Amino acid sequence: MIRTLTGTIEDQGENWVVINVNGVGYLVATPTLTNTYQSGSTATLQTYLAVRETALDLYGFPQKEELNMFELLLGVPKVGPKSALAIMTQATPSLLAESAHKNDGAYLHKLSGIGKKTCENIVQYLSGKLELLPDTTIVAEGALEQTQTDAIDALISLGYDMNTARETIMALPTEKETVNSLVTKALKQM
Repeated sequence: MIRTLTGTIEDQGENWVVINVNGVGYLVATPTLTNTYQSGSTATLQTYLAVRETALDLYGFPQKEELNMFELLLGVPKVGPKSALAIMTQATPSLLAESAHKNDGAYLHKLSGIGKKTCENIVQYLSGKLELLPDTTIVAEGALEQTQTDAIDALISLGYDMNTARETIMALPTEKETVNSLVTKALKQM
């Protein structure tokens, strides 16, 4: 089992990188939309090796918490490694944990763009499993207020990706703010 890789990023594309480790280039599926990789830079990836009859596929994440959540997602019925990677590109581990703690699939669906039925399955499965994560630092973020949720929806409708919109709105103070003022402040920061 290949558990970690440390090497130089040689090439990258949508949700994959090639990492050169002592002259051997490994193709690793990784959420490149939520993680920044620079060609020529050194990176360490926590990896999961998916063994199938016809292939050995590597999935990698810069943080151990991301790998732990990825492995938990593999236990969800009808979620394989490719689906789990797609979920990880749309929802951060903290968002998944927050949804599971709230036991609210609609919340995850609204904030991530993942299908409604899949969100319900994920939340139902994860709600009893989060405490099983070994030495994890995943902390559910504070609950979003309705104005924050509406502002995130507005930014997404303007074409911004979910993670950027959510992170920007979460960083803004919300006391006595309206949806319009939150969106305006977020747009100035983006």
